[in-house]
Amino acid sequence: MAKRDWLKRNIVPLLTLLLVIVITSGIFLCYHNFPDKFAELKHYGYLGAFLISVLLNATVILPVGNFLILFALGAILPLPVVVGLAGGAGAAIGEITGYIAGYSGRAVVARRKTYIRLEEWVKRWGTIAIFILSLAPLVFDLVGIAAGVLRFPLWKFILFCWLGRTILYIFIALSGAWGWEIILPYLGLT
Repeated sequence: MAKRDWLKRNIVPLLTLLLVIVITSGIFLCYHNFPDKFAELKHYGYLGAFLISVLLNATVILPVGNFLILFALGAILPLPVVVGLAGGAGAAIGEITGYIAGYSGRAVVARRKTYIRLEEWVKRWGTIAIFILSLAPLVFDLVGIAAGVLRFPLWKFILFCWLGRTILYIFIALSGAWGWEIILPYLGLT
């Protein structure tokens, strides 16, 4: 029994962290080496919005964003709200990698002021902090890590991440649709 506890305490978190590193590195390398393949996903319409969001939100602490793609999809697809819904669902699934990285219990990020502050917010405000911070585009990987470290319930993390990211992505897709309609007359295309 002691050996099983030792494995659970030491090997499983290490393997989990290794899995997150492999997923993140793989996505980043594919995105860096084959950006045209990611761009091709937009041809899949709403499914493309979902897949792009899963993949690009699964990268932990790497600067890869999907805003421009969702903006463009909002402009070209007939239902920009559905683009936002699909993107939000994909983002919630993709953000699980950050949560798992934190849950592994290993030091994934240096204990910097920003991370410490975000961890304190998640500890103090819980779902409200996750929801509000999921509306912000740049810091959410750290929020996912903090939620994992704090052993925040995964289902709550996914739910409130999905709610916030869906609102953000609907706004981005609608901005693409409305912005595109405003720009077209100036280009002489309407």
